[in-house]
Amino acid sequence: MAASPALLFPSPSSPSSARVEAVVLFNVCDSYVRRPDQAERVIGTLLGSVLPDGTVHVRNSYVVPHSESADQVAIDIEYHHNMYASHQKVNPKEVIVGWFSTGFGVSGGSTLIHDFYSREVQNPIHLTVDTGFTRGEASIKAYISSNLSLGDRHLAAQFQEIPLDLRMIEAEKAGFEILKSTMVEKLPNDLEGMESSMEKLYILIDEIYKYVDDVVEGRVAPDNRIGRFIADSVASMPKLSPAAFDKLFNDKIQDNLALVYLSSITRTQISIAEKLNTAAQVL
Repeated sequence: MAASPALLFPSPSSPSSARVEAVVLFNVCDSYVRRPDQAERVIGTLLGSVLPDGTVHVRNSYVVPHSESADQVAIDIEYHHNMYASHQKVNPKEVIVGWFSTGFGVSGGSTLIHDFYSREVQNPIHLTVDTGFTRGEASIKAYISSNLSLGDRHLAAQFQEIPLDLRMIEAEKAGFEILKSTMVEKLPNDLEGMESSMEKLYILIDEIYKYVDDVVEGRVAPDNRIGRFIADSVASMPKLSPAAFDKLFNDKIQDNLALVYLSSITRTQISIAEKLNTAAQVL
C-alpha cells in the first residue's frame, strides 16, 4: 500500500527572532519620504548577521528601486547587487539577512519579492514598517516565510510573525517617539528637546522620592535590587558645587551653539557650490 503524501511545515532552522537597530527604521522612513510620486511603497535590503541563538541582528539597510502591479513585481537586481558590493567593501561582516517594505502587514506582491531574497540568502526575514499609520501609530513587525507543500506539490507561502526587539538609546527613542506621532507641527530644537528631557527627569525623580518615602513609612515592601540600583545611580553623579555645575553647563551650551553655527555655514557653502555647478553646466 502506497504511503499518503505528507504535509510539510516550516523548518525549525528558521530565525527565531529579530533585533533591529534604530538607524534601520530611520533609513526606512527617510526612503519613504523620498520615494517617487507614483510609488505606493518602498522596499529594500536588510544587512546584518545571524547570532548563535538564531536571532537575526539587523544593523543596516538600503533601498532597492522596484515597480509592481497587481500580478507582477520588477526589481532592479543590478542596482541591488552593486549596492551590496559597495557595502561589503565597507563592512564585510554585514551580509544580507532579509528585506523591508513600507505598509501595514504583508501585501500580495510580498511573496514574489520574498522569493527573490530567498535566492539571495537562506531563510530571509521580512520587516514591515507602517509609515501610513493605519492604526494610528507606526506598526513595525518582522516575518519569516515558509513553503507549505503536499508531497512534491507546492501549495502556498505562509508568512509567520516572529518576536521583534527594537534597540534604541535615549536620543534615538526621542526621535522615534516623534516619528510615531501622527500630528507633529515641527521638530523640537535643542533647547526644546532639553526642556522636554528635564521635565521627564523631574517626573522620574518625583517617582523615586515617592517610592523611598513609601518604603521608609512601611507602605511598600523594600526591594533590595531597586535599592542597590538607586544607590548606584546616586553614587555615579559627580559632586559639583552649583557654581561649578553652572559653568560646566554654560560651556557645553556654547560648544553646541558653535557646532550649530559651523554646520549652518557648511550647508550654505554646499548650497552655493551646487548652484554654481548647475550654472556652469547650463553655460
